Amino acid sequence: MGTPIARAGSVIPADTRPWWMTALAVACFAFLVVNVCRDLFVADARDVEVWLGFEIRGRPAILTAPLHWAILATGAWAFWTCRRWVVPWTAAYLFYAAVSHVVWSEASPHGRGWPIGVAQAVAISLLGILLLRARPPAARPTR
Repeated sequence: MGTPIARAGSVIPADTRPWWMTALAVACFAFLVVNVCRDLFVADARDVEVWLGFEIRGRPAILTAPLHWAILATGAWAFWTCRRWVVPWTAAYLFYAAVSHVVWSEASPHGRGWPIGVAQAVAISLLGILLLRARPPAARPTR
């Protein structure tokens, strides 16, 4: 059996982590690296953040960028360590992102209109539904 991943009141062996949790941990980490590099080294990207579909610019964007970093870092850690709460939380974040795409598509001058926003929202929501249907491994109580 693999190295156990300890959690409060339960242990999940590392070798029982589903492939999709590993893939999502790696994806969150990759997005984190890209976002941090982009926010630190690309001036145009650094000066814009999107929250609930609305672009914020300048100092507020710079000050809120670490919130996106924290979300991605938490997702990477939680998927890697098989935290059961990460599945519904990530699905909720995906549904939030879906709504944000509809709003951004209409509110932003860079948006492509509501039909594209709705198409993006449907695709993102399907990912959220698939994630909710996935089953994380059952935890075994510690002794």
